[in-house]
Amino acid sequence: MNILILTGKFGMGHLSAANALREQLAQDGHRADVVDLFEYAQPRLAPAMYWWFNVLVTRGGVFYNLYHDLTANDPGESRGDGLLDGLDALLDQYRPDVVVSTHPICSAAVSRYKEEGPSDLPLVTCVTDVTCHSEWLHPGTNCYLVAEEAVRAGFIAKGADPEAVVVSGIPVSGRFRPAHRDSSRRRELLIMGGGLGLMPRRDSFYQALDALEGVHTTILTGRNEKLFQRLNGKYRNIEAVPFTTEVDKYMARASLMLSKPGGITCFEAIAARLPILAWQPFLKQEQENASFLVRRGMARIASKEEGACLAAIRDTIYDDGALAAMGRAMDEAAAELSRTAACAVVRALAGEGRVCA
Repeated sequence: MNILILTGKFGMGHLSAANALREQLAQDGHRADVVDLFEYAQPRLAPAMYWWFNVLVTRGGVFYNLYHDLTANDPGESRGDGLLDGLDALLDQYRPDVVVSTHPICSAAVSRYKEEGPSDLPLVTCVTDVTCHSEWLHPGTNCYLVAEEAVRAGFIAKGADPEAVVVSGIPVSGRFRPAHRDSSRRRELLIMGGGLGLMPRRDSFYQALDALEGVHTTILTGRNEKLFQRLNGKYRNIEAVPFTTEVDKYMARASLMLSKPGGITCFEAIAARLPILAWQPFLKQEQENASFLVRRGMARIASKEEGACLAAIRDTIYDDGALAAMGRAMDEAAAELSRTAACAVVRALAGEGRVCA
């Protein structure tokens, strides 16, 4: 089958999920193409939109959260209207059997396209955070792939067809797998600052990390070239890594990860069975992700204040019992998810035009 996966680069999580779905669908024998609908439909505006989004989430989080709260129960059916002309041309070019969306505005655009067509083109929406925010809910959606049962219940409470909401987890690459970790050897701390390399600025933080007894720290600095240059080769027990596509390799060797709780990062860690210290989140969707992790016993929260953060690292990385308990909780969570759900849903929709949950 010919599958078109629509996404956008408002943060890298939507694109990462799209690429993971492409991998899964290709392994199932389908042709799957990932297209950034914003770049395709609005090539001149997209770079500016992405730049302003990064500014908003890094410097204007209060306003982002206010908008998130005000629209929590508003599907915003018109949000994708500006993409309709481009979407029409794109669908004419690809002629897909099924469309999969990993961004709510892409889902809104396809839903509006189906309504105005009219069209019976199947639409699968993959929700990339542990959230039941109404921005993801659109009447033209045939199936929702969601992170956990609580999200499924939330969508159903908002009117989604129970048979059309499938608990699949957030899709991640098959490269993320459980790894054997020997607690008798040197402990490995992995710190991720997200795609923008958002990290503490004070040297004292890194000096304290470097002094942790029996701990080697790897810091993925993302696209923060200044931070990489500042850390690279300066500390004996700290390895700085610039932007990399091999996050799975670093997760496999780590004992504990300190990271912002983005949806993709959380589920990559679950797949790798890597215990998480989540930086105290500020953005609402990251708060929802962190709440899920803590509620299920897979993570602890670390304050962004330097001293408290270092204390949380020390209290966790040397606590073999806590690390083992988090690993077991991740085993339990992973057992509830279906990595093949997307493939089964696509087959069902292409063959029958419906989903049987």
